[in-house]
Amino acid sequence: MTNTYHISRRKFLVLSAVSGLSLWGCKTLGLDKNSRASNVIHSQPLPIPKLLTGKEINGQRVYDLTMQQGSMVFVPGKKTMTWGYNGNILGPTMLMNKGDDVVINVTNKLGEPTTTHWHGLHLPAVMDGGPHQRIENGDTWQARFTIMNEAATFWYHPHLMGKTAEHVYHGLAGLFIVKDPQSKLALPDQYGIDDIPLIIQDKIFNADGSINYPGTRMGVKGDHFLVNGAITPIFNAPAQFVRFRILNGSNARIYNFGFSDNREFYQIGTDGGLLEKPVPLTRLILSTGERAEILVDFKGQENSHVRLVSYSKELGKINSMFTRDALDKTTIDILTINVNSSTSNPIIALPGTLATINRLNESQAVKTRSFRLNMFLASFLINGKKMDMDRIDQTINLNDIEIWKIKNNSSMAHPFHVHDIQFLILTRNGSLPPENERGWKDVVLVKQNETVRFIAHFGEFADPDTPYMFHCHILEHEDAGMMGQFVVV
Repeated sequence: MTNTYHISRRKFLVLSAVSGLSLWGCKTLGLDKNSRASNVIHSQPLPIPKLLTGKEINGQRVYDLTMQQGSMVFVPGKKTMTWGYNGNILGPTMLMNKGDDVVINVTNKLGEPTTTHWHGLHLPAVMDGGPHQRIENGDTWQARFTIMNEAATFWYHPHLMGKTAEHVYHGLAGLFIVKDPQSKLALPDQYGIDDIPLIIQDKIFNADGSINYPGTRMGVKGDHFLVNGAITPIFNAPAQFVRFRILNGSNARIYNFGFSDNREFYQIGTDGGLLEKPVPLTRLILSTGERAEILVDFKGQENSHVRLVSYSKELGKINSMFTRDALDKTTIDILTINVNSSTSNPIIALPGTLATINRLNESQAVKTRSFRLNMFLASFLINGKKMDMDRIDQTINLNDIEIWKIKNNSSMAHPFHVHDIQFLILTRNGSLPPENERGWKDVVLVKQNETVRFIAHFGEFADPDTPYMFHCHILEHEDAGMMGQFVVV
């Protein structure tokens, strides 16, 4: 007997559109594995991005960034062309203090236009670095603003309309750390020793060493995992509490972080600041653009080894059937950690409390706005619309407190990001968020058929002519139109 599987014409069109069911689609998606690199260089020492503290000039802290072409070697004997800030790939970690008046000079030497966005910072719209602050090749854009955010880990990356995904994938991204000089907390803060940045990305490399950017609108997932620009590297940790500042800098992949021995660790910070107290975890889900600060206790573990991994197979339906790849069904190695002797003055105790969060009450909100995340064939929409640079989607009054209700009507999870503000998650499908999501956030993962509500204050900066963005932070979705604009007036 012959078994026949019947599929409706509509479903076939959907599957064809999102999966690329054609010879052209397979080529575009980079599915010809014979052309992919299999023998890559890995297990090198973890690179630590240079710490850029800026120069004090007339009471301002001045930083210089140059976006430039570079090269790396990921495949033995082959040169990979990359992009970076002040170097071959990624960029320096910029260190700032709350209250600093900063000037950042961003020079573009890439050979094509782009932008640089300060992801997570509260600042005037004209300084945001979004699609409207375009930097032409050869030009220098100067951003000036005061650091008003709480101590936290933020990042910077391109945000050119239609090109964000490709520009980040080729290497343009970096962290900046905001510290609070008034803080008396005893937390690991020796950069590169017990305070470690981890920019985690996935990429595809061709056999000739070149970066393979398939460009599929559904979101590009790689088969090699880079930390700070090196493939599955090794970090020599001191036998004490170590602070990891983790950024999911991938274009589309969601990670489910944990350790190979299932040890407990403590999340101490979210996107926009410290939590009220450390939260013990064995798993940490981070979608694209999200950051988390964690403490891991290596005391008494000299000469031991453990791996930071992603238990991706546990994510289940968070990864859509349309985008799930073989690696989403496995445990992915990210970083090997070798434990050495401790430093001379280690942090030996976990703080009981971390921060006081001035929570916004729902009764303070003057308006609730609703947003629907939709997919139609290969289109990505918010409230049924694709991004239009000439259209303002929302107008908000200065100093208003609002609740935003995000409903995901699509078959994929979408990380929802809002520029300028930090928000507090109120509910997920009517229930309180988990403890480790009860801090300040600027990205929230909205799962399939889930509704997330958050509350935010739109203060300080009004500009009726220059908008901020809100969008899905799967970079290909953003480029394909899942983005909107708001002004504060």
